[in-house]
Amino acid sequence: MAQTKQQIQSHLAAAGAQPRHRFGQNFMIDQNLVRLIADAAHLTSCDTVIEVGPGTGTLTEELLSRSGKVIAVEIDRDLAVHLQGLFGENEKFTLIEGDALDGKHAINSDLKTMLATSGSTKLVANLPYNIASPLVIDLLIEGVGELVFTVQKEVAERLKGGPESSDYGPLTVMVQMLGRVEVLRTLSPQAFWPPPKIESALVRIVRQDRLGEQSRAFGLFVQKLFSFRRKTIRKALDMMDLPADTMLKAMLIDPARRAEEFLPEVLFELFTRSRATST
Repeated sequence: MAQTKQQIQSHLAAAGAQPRHRFGQNFMIDQNLVRLIADAAHLTSCDTVIEVGPGTGTLTEELLSRSGKVIAVEIDRDLAVHLQGLFGENEKFTLIEGDALDGKHAINSDLKTMLATSGSTKLVANLPYNIASPLVIDLLIEGVGELVFTVQKEVAERLKGGPESSDYGPLTVMVQMLGRVEVLRTLSPQAFWPPPKIESALVRIVRQDRLGEQSRAFGLFVQKLFSFRRKTIRKALDMMDLPADTMLKAMLIDPARRAEEFLPEVLFELFTRSRATST
């Protein structure tokens, strides 16, 4: 059962903690939302669940009742102690104290080791807003099969965005080449405490990797290409020291168009051709 606002405040007080903005902490207080998130992940006893930012454990309890194992990652030291006290004796519960990310493009080393030895893995979490984008990409690259999470609505729109929209960018391209994205519903700020200033959304991504071992290199290519998003595709490729005219002619692409106009699959073909020209 989801913790009420008063229960969360009581847990925080007992732990000597308070909501910390730098950790992106907004705690779920809507019981229906807790069940909705767990339902969306279709959990079974065969699943290992990763929960990043478990906070006071309101979703953790639900996940433990439905899955085979929960790996919780909590950066807040006070809350890590609290979680260990709540669930430490449960053999299905493992706590990693620290940041879910080791740097900008790397998963926490302890979490990465556990993922390598787990079977079916899923992320189910109320994600801290400040790490959601890089974490989602890195977990997909690492092989996590399904991700169900809450995130600010703006990020959800970027994940689902299409060419020529203001939401379309490197995050969109990478995630859509790594999985199938669904935005399940919008969430009111009042579902959380303290209430965020913006709406949130519940997102599900089912992994469908079309990049394989080229994922990191493609990510760098897309980042660089979109750094020239005001330029034509021809100018952008020129500035990346690539044979723009040859590549675009082979793909029958109008050199006056811009990178943001192309589907992820087209950008991946450009990337593939760029690799061929450098060998």
